[in-house]
Amino acid sequence: MAGVTKTEVLEQLKTVTGPDFNSNIVELGLVSDIFIADNKVFFSITVPAARAQELEPLRAAAERVVKAMPGVTGAVVALTAEKKGGPTSDDAPRVTPSPRPAQRPAPAGATPPPRVPAQSAQPHGHAAPPVKAGVPGVGAIIAVASGKGGVGKSTTAVNLALGLVANGHRVGILDADIYGPSMPRLLNLHGKPEVVSGRVLKPMEGYGLKVMSIGFLVEEETPMIWRGPMVMSALTQMLREVQWGDLDVLVVDMPPGTGDAQLTMAQQVPLAGAVIVSTPQDLALIDARKGLNMFRKVDVPLLGIIENMSYFIAPDTGARYDIFGHGGARKEAERLGVPFLGEVPLVMEIRETSDSGRPVVVSNPHGPQAQAYRDIAAKVWNQLQGAKRAAPAIVFE
Repeated sequence: MAGVTKTEVLEQLKTVTGPDFNSNIVELGLVSDIFIADNKVFFSITVPAARAQELEPLRAAAERVVKAMPGVTGAVVALTAEKKGGPTSDDAPRVTPSPRPAQRPAPAGATPPPRVPAQSAQPHGHAAPPVKAGVPGVGAIIAVASGKGGVGKSTTAVNLALGLVANGHRVGILDADIYGPSMPRLLNLHGKPEVVSGRVLKPMEGYGLKVMSIGFLVEEETPMIWRGPMVMSALTQMLREVQWGDLDVLVVDMPPGTGDAQLTMAQQVPLAGAVIVSTPQDLALIDARKGLNMFRKVDVPLLGIIENMSYFIAPDTGARYDIFGHGGARKEAERLGVPFLGEVPLVMEIRETSDSGRPVVVSNPHGPQAQAYRDIAAKVWNQLQGAKRAAPAIVFE
C-alpha cells in the first residue's frame, strides 16, 4: 500500500474550520509545508500570538483528522504563533494610558501602604518574563549544552546523569538532540516506549535512569529533516507527555550550538541551570562563550563549565600530553565568574564504554574516570541546592 501524500493530507485538512469560522485552515493559508516520514505527518499551523492558547483545540482537531487517515501511523502538529510588528498590528494594539489621578491624602491615623522602590520593578521597562510551566514530579531540570558539536557533550551528559544516580539521586535524561539522538546507543536501549494512556508515554529505563529520546520513536537511519516548529513540538511532547514520575533531576542533553531550537528550548523549559561542556582549545572556548551568553540572555542560571578531553595519559608510558592545550576552560570560568566543575581526561575507556552502551560510570564505577564524573555530579547538585537557598527577599521601604 502506497504511503499517504501531501495532497491527501491537505484535502483532509480542508475539513478543519479556521479561526474565522467561515473558511478552512488550508484556504486561509495557515498550514505550513507538510513533511512525511515513515507515514508520520509533521506540519505547523500559523496563528496570531495573542490567540495561541485559545486556538489549541484547532491544533488538536487538525492532528486528529490526519491521524485518522488510512496509512498514517502518527502526526505531530505545532502551533506557530507569529506576532506582527508595528503599532498598527492587530496582535499588539496601541494602548493610550489614561491620565494618572491625583493622589488623595490618607485619612488621619491610617497606616500608609508599603512603598515598593522603583528599582524593584522589572529593569529597563521590560515586562515580567512569562512563567514557565514545570513538569509534575520533577524537582529540577538542567541543560547540558555546548557551543559546538564534537566536544563530547552527550557522553558527558549521560555520565553526569549516571553520576547523580550513583550519588543517590532519582534521575531522568531527555535526549533533546532531535537531529542526532545518541541516548539509545549510549545506554544500549532498544524498542519503543509503552503508551500509558492517550498520548502519555512511559520512559525507557537503563542503569537506574529514566530515558526519553526521539531515537526510540524514529528509525536510526531516518534523516530528521524537520523545521523549527516540528522540532519544538516533538521536544514538548517528549518533555510534558512522558510519565517521568518523581525525579530529583531531569538532565536535558541539548542540541549542539546556539540556534533557534536551543534558544526556544531555553526560553520555554523551566531550567534550574545549565552546564556548558568545552574542550580546552581557544576555538572551542569561543563557542562555549556563545552558549554561556545564550543562557544568560534568557535568565537561566549557569551551574558551571566542564573541560572535556582535558589531557591524555599514554597507556604504555604514563606520560601526559595536553593535546588540545590545558586549563582553558578553568581560566574561562574564572574570567566569567562561573563555577569550574572539573576536568575529564581523553581516555580510550570512556570512548569504548560509551560505544558499547555501558558508560564508564556503570562499567567501571570505582575507576578514576567514574570518580571524576561523580565529583562533577556532586558539584552540580550542590549548585542546585545553593540556588534554592538563595531565594530573593522582598524588601519594603
